[in-house]
Amino acid sequence: MPEKERTTDNGQRTTDDSFVRRYIFTTDHKIIAFQYLCLSLFAVVIAIVLSVLMRLQLVWSDSVQPDVYLSAMTMHGTLMIFFVLTIAPQSGFGNYFFPLQIGAEGMAHPRLNALSFWIIFLSLLILLSSFSNENNVIGSISGWTAYPPLSVLGDGKGLDNWLISLSIFCVGALLNAVNFISTFLRSRNIELMELPLTVWSWFTASVLSLVVFPVLLSALVLLFLDRNAQTSFFIPSNIYIGGQIIESHKDGSPLLWQHLFWFFGHPEVYIVILPGMGITSHILSVFTGKPIFNYKSMVLATVAIAFLGLVLWGHHMFTSGLNPNLSIAFSVLTLTIAVPSAVKTFNWLATLWRGKIELKTPMLYSIGFVSLFVTGGLTGLVLGQSGLDSAMHDTYFVVAHFHLVMGASAVFALFAAMSFWFPDMFGGEMNERLGKIHFFITFAGVYAMFVPMHAMGMVGMPRRYSSFEEFEYLKDLQTLVKFVTIAAVVTATAQSLFFINLIWSVYRIKRKNKK
Repeated sequence: MPEKERTTDNGQRTTDDSFVRRYIFTTDHKIIAFQYLCLSLFAVVIAIVLSVLMRLQLVWSDSVQPDVYLSAMTMHGTLMIFFVLTIAPQSGFGNYFFPLQIGAEGMAHPRLNALSFWIIFLSLLILLSSFSNENNVIGSISGWTAYPPLSVLGDGKGLDNWLISLSIFCVGALLNAVNFISTFLRSRNIELMELPLTVWSWFTASVLSLVVFPVLLSALVLLFLDRNAQTSFFIPSNIYIGGQIIESHKDGSPLLWQHLFWFFGHPEVYIVILPGMGITSHILSVFTGKPIFNYKSMVLATVAIAFLGLVLWGHHMFTSGLNPNLSIAFSVLTLTIAVPSAVKTFNWLATLWRGKIELKTPMLYSIGFVSLFVTGGLTGLVLGQSGLDSAMHDTYFVVAHFHLVMGASAVFALFAAMSFWFPDMFGGEMNERLGKIHFFITFAGVYAMFVPMHAMGMVGMPRRYSSFEEFEYLKDLQTLVKFVTIAAVVTATAQSLFFINLIWSVYRIKRKNKK
């Protein structure tokens, strides 16, 4: 029998239906979306294991060496921010549904779409290779921010792999952003004020990516040159480290790295969270039986958040000796971004008001997103004030804040998207009961982890430390540290319910379709 013909995204007819051609070197935007999602699922498993390892170390200080703890912290942050929270909502779900929701046949550049995935896949492989043991140090220990001068003078080859990996990631992210923007601009007969909010969110996040990833790429290249070519972009003259004066570099500025990094780093928060906002808006509308409240203000709020996100990077540098006048300006802008964020929040609540609410699993995750975003956002108003931030910048208060507003809320949006769009992607539904059990355990676990961390931060518990035994004033908090660790282990274990539900549901549907 002749092989059945099918049409690829670039309009070509093909009979090549082999596994390699269809699932590996494909140009089908739906298959590429699955590739991105599988990559993110793989990365999140590693990140969860690393987070549990860190929490166990904080309770039992002899679990791992301090350098291993710092390496785990670096890899956890890098995997979650870049390979999970950046990739899954935008390149995963966006790749699948963005063309469909604007009436396009596929992404504008199918081969570029495939290329961007393999570039990011290569980036992940190089990042994981930094785990190799060198002088009893496993991987980079500089944190995901890699602040110089220590990242230049005090880290091993693991950081070189980290820099190469993220440089390659930037190229893949740029290609992906160009593809989304091109697809949007080439679409015809679309009414801007009738587009789904998911489309606005994916498009706006793509524009942000196009602006900020080149800046990060430049910073990464300059840091690599400082480490390997004896340049002095970020290293000042006559720096004193380890009992000796370093004379190999001169006239550089560590603050230049912070400006470049955080010009990327703060918009990255919105690259992560804007798709989640669009997904949440869509799901709340569906499960209340109402259109989203005040659609136009939601669109304007999305654009305003993206624009303001580009001019807020300085609030990450309040403790760096920033000019006080600049600190005031960044503080005012930070508080200003609360306005469009509040517009979205009140519109979500108004959509829920008197709606015919169906508490299905996607709806629960979306409500959880709103709750976590509001809770984390409120603490952001505290840290947006330079005086308060100076006291709590290097404490667990900041850890709790960004894990709530950026990490947990974005992950809840991903859970909502997977359970909501699962029937469209696989032709059947996930198990509702298992989904709800997973939601309630995870929702309670997130608050059990991060609410106590705010209290730890206000007491002055420093972040990035692998042990607190030397701090006499923190010994009374050891019970709270154990409580947070237990909550983390329970929450991490509960994620197996999601994976079981996902894998079993796909298997059940495939088996049903074969009959």
